[in-house]
Amino acid sequence: MSSSKTGYHHGDLARALEDAAMQLLERMPAADISLREVARAADVSHNAPYHHFSDRLGLLKAIAERSMADLLAQVQNATTDAATPRAALAAGGEAYIRFAVEHPHAFDAVYDPTVCVPGSPTATMAPLIDALEGALAAAAAATGLDRPTDVVALWGLIHGLGTLAAAGHFGLDDALASYEALLGRLLSAGV
Repeated sequence: MSSSKTGYHHGDLARALEDAAMQLLERMPAADISLREVARAADVSHNAPYHHFSDRLGLLKAIAERSMADLLAQVQNATTDAATPRAALAAGGEAYIRFAVEHPHAFDAVYDPTVCVPGSPTATMAPLIDALEGALAAAAAATGLDRPTDVVALWGLIHGLGTLAAAGHFGLDDALASYEALLGRLLSAGV
């Protein structure tokens, strides 16, 4: 008798497992998600995840990659839809901060150094990181913040506000207002 459940026989098991993991991530930290729990959420046998993930770290990397793709899409959509360079930079930063607050476990998964090792991202994660950095750098450069140090400082500001707001140190509205106010001061000062 097989231990597989009826849900095992569907078209794309890998995608179903990732989808289940992403749903779990909405309510719990990635560190608390096990392969067995993902199997249960996907309604498959407890061994099914091992057909697609060699271990729990493989699952966590897939979660981080999908989370980064979601973050990138939100930042790119925000910057693309803006009418001016300043509006693009404001909207991109706001989308980043909003993602951190609205999806804190996904945000943490992206930046977990045990999952996405700094300087050694997976082949899937590396272009996502480059694209996020590129989107922020292009938006910043279009406003005159074109030095590499400007981009690093800006990313640090956006990331820090998102992280602090997600942790509850202040609310999303305060984080967004602070970002907008400081960005206005930076741009009016001609930094």
